[in-house]
Amino acid sequence: MADTMQFDLVSPERKVVSAQVTEVQIPGADGDFTAMAGHSPFITTLRPGVLTTVGPDGSHDYAVTGGFAEIGTKGVTVLAEQGMASGDLTQEAFDDMVTKARAAHSEAPADAVDAAAKLVADMVAMGDRIGLGATR
Repeated sequence: MADTMQFDLVSPERKVVSAQVTEVQIPGADGDFTAMAGHSPFITTLRPGVLTTVGPDGSHDYAVTGGFAEIGTKGVTVLAEQGMASGDLTQEAFDDMVTKARAAHSEAPADAVDAAAKLVADMVAMGDRIGLGATR
């Protein structure tokens, strides 16, 4: 069996999960990647997406809307702007997230429009992955 490592997902409101896992699939701002025990240490930013853990008790999906991931010698810590089990994300809460992302896009200065558009697209893709459609 694969080695396990400590995984912690923390949002501003609470610790969402703390568990022993064999891998964490992370929606990085520069691309998705998988961290496993023994991964080289580094810190990266997150984009909105679905973070998946795999461990002795199966796999679990979590919706995150940005933040940071620290991959260390002992495990992975994710500090998310918003983070929750994907099954806990309601259509109403998701619609609110998309509305805020679209508002940020429409108000973005010219040099940030592309980044704001990507934020909206990432948010919609996250909803599609967990079965929540974005209202137009």
